Amino acid sequence: MKKYKTIVISDLHLGVKSSKAKEVVYFLKHNPCERLILNGDIIDGWQLKKSGKWKKKHSRFFKYILKIMSDAYMEIVYLRGNHDDFLDEIMPFEIGNFKIQKELIIDSGEKKYYVIHGDIFDTITSNMKWLSKLGDIGYTLLLWVNRHYNHRRQKKGKEYYSLSSLIKNKVKRVVNLISDYEDKLTSIANDKNCDGIICGHIHQADNKMIGNIHYLNSGDWVESMTALVETYENEWKIIDYVSWIKEVNDFKEKSRKKELTKI
Repeated sequence: MKKYKTIVISDLHLGVKSSKAKEVVYFLKHNPCERLILNGDIIDGWQLKKSGKWKKKHSRFFKYILKIMSDAYMEIVYLRGNHDDFLDEIMPFEIGNFKIQKELIIDSGEKKYYVIHGDIFDTITSNMKWLSKLGDIGYTLLLWVNRHYNHRRQKKGKEYYSLSSLIKNKVKRVVNLISDYEDKLTSIANDKNCDGIICGHIHQADNKMIGNIHYLNSGDWVESMTALVETYENEWKIIDYVSWIKEVNDFKEKSRKKELTKI
């Protein structure tokens, strides 16, 4: 178990069948931190209004959040996304060490990072909401295909693979939406006099320099299952759950075999 200074997760989309709520709780339990940032689209209000369904595993996520809220040395910040825009009705909100707000600026060593979900810099989401919701229907269909595809892979003993992410990313590259999105976010980070930007929204984890701005995207917990972490040396890393859980299981197996040799 390793403790981090900061963990950022986004796009859990609770209320969607494909939401990996169980996996994210397991990850957070085994990776404690001082500051947890829930960077938007944690609850999918759009899907819950339509065909979405709230499950026990979704409630367990918030039960875990309530549990860690009792830790006086831990800060939890929930930043509003576009799918949980119903939070506009109560923002800003603060109780104990838990906050709900729209944006955040954090210090990481000598650098400053602007943290925001990112939907307000997405032209389609902010200016053409009807088109965004139409795209959401197509995306829901992709997730359905992805879920059944991975069910078959699991039966064959194969690892999880995000088919919907692959298709979505190929389409986005064709229209250059991701590049445009990244440029807008790095531009606003400059305007905020920050050294970096931390976002989510497009379900594509990334850690790179764009000009003089450090661009960080935490990915999602519907397809890729990725988190963004900050070490105590102020180093930012992307952790892929599939790779991480494989390392955990390999370590457990090695430890088991080591114990057997002692018998």
